[in-house]
Amino acid sequence: MDWSGRRVVILGIARQGIALARYLVAHGAQVTLSDLKPAHQLDLQPLAGLPVQFVLGGHPLELLDACDLLCLSGGVPTDLPIVNEARRRGIQLSNDAQIFLEACPARVIGITGSAGKTTTTTLVGEILKTDQSDRAVWVGGNIGNPLISDLARIQPTDYVVMELSSFQLELMTRSPHIACITNITPNHLDRHGTMEAYIAAKRRILDFQLPSDWRVLSADNSVTAALGGSGANTLWFSLRGRLAGDGAWLDEAGYLRVRFARAPLAALQAEEGATICHRRDVLLRGEHNIANILAAAAICAAAGASPDAMREVATTFRGVPHRLQLVADHNGVRWYDDSIATAPERLIAALKCFDQPVILLCGGRDKHLPWEEAARMMLARCKAIILFGEMGPLVAEHLAQQRDPAGSVRWVVVPDLRTAISEAHNRAQPGDVILLSPGGTSYDAFKDFAERGERFRAWVNEMITGTTS
Repeated sequence: MDWSGRRVVILGIARQGIALARYLVAHGAQVTLSDLKPAHQLDLQPLAGLPVQFVLGGHPLELLDACDLLCLSGGVPTDLPIVNEARRRGIQLSNDAQIFLEACPARVIGITGSAGKTTTTTLVGEILKTDQSDRAVWVGGNIGNPLISDLARIQPTDYVVMELSSFQLELMTRSPHIACITNITPNHLDRHGTMEAYIAAKRRILDFQLPSDWRVLSADNSVTAALGGSGANTLWFSLRGRLAGDGAWLDEAGYLRVRFARAPLAALQAEEGATICHRRDVLLRGEHNIANILAAAAICAAAGASPDAMREVATTFRGVPHRLQLVADHNGVRWYDDSIATAPERLIAALKCFDQPVILLCGGRDKHLPWEEAARMMLARCKAIILFGEMGPLVAEHLAQQRDPAGSVRWVVVPDLRTAISEAHNRAQPGDVILLSPGGTSYDAFKDFAERGERFRAWVNEMITGTTS
């Protein structure tokens, strides 16, 4: 697209908005950036020297008077008055992910899901890097670096692995060549309003695929298993044994297998599939991570990767930061950072990974999600529960409504994460696990889950060593 002279307004001055602004300016667009925060609450240094306009402290409708395109960063709601007015005026809406897909010369693998998308995206990137030494592999999107920052360096023969959120997808009218939905469970209902709207946003990753494209779906998740045809070819993954068609599965003996009849590799064409590894050889904890590896294997089979590359990564990969990451082992007590767990479903998955007594740190900002199942699991699996942040009292109410099977679980509500760490430390005994798996977003106290996880690590180490970070 020729951006010369086009007038673009970007809402949201964070990672995605900054990357998009730099790209558009480099291609001749006239860019205005707007944010609800005032200047002193924003880091504008990455934009220093760029010929851009700023409108801060609000999104006045006058921004649309000289606007050809309105771009929304990921955290910006699509029902803001300025967005509704743009629709009324017929002004096109877009975002950095859409613009990247329109311009990217390479094959793109897109991954979304309510849980597991970050781990799956990282696994796919590692497998392709192991297998495809003769071409570059670019990993980013909703995690790490906004890929539009790398667009000038991406070659047609490269691979791009892109994590996509429901926030990005709800605006998009392009789909990746290989698209995966790891699962769909209740999430982000504070943003989307209804489960139907949330499913529709996730499904958009498939809606614009071509007949030559591939989609990878969970056969175990009731929502993804029921998704209708998108015109693309389908690969499935499952923890429940052999699949009727191609894909990846966990067999009855505990082996991870993959089959893809169209692959040029004979090992992937056998009826029983190629063996990746046994589940006991996987370093990642939890059944959900076996599912993530199977999803990655199915994706990489469609991309032409070998079982050897899948095996090497599956048996050596230790996880992504802030996802069940061991941050300290002191006096027989293990501290785990699962800050990325921003929904009750993820909290449940984390608790299933431990047989030891668990002291759970749960809190943050609620996303209007159901807590009944998580509350039951917390009472069944935890030795103690420390609730913190905005949603602490809400989760306490759900716990009080459940019957404690053993009658021995105690919970307490504290104001913040640092106090929760201190409370957990005082309760811990050798053999215990202290698990930060919040079940809510970080936005009541931190800019994102990564900052929350880093502060958790720093405060835990400070408590253990007695030194201030």
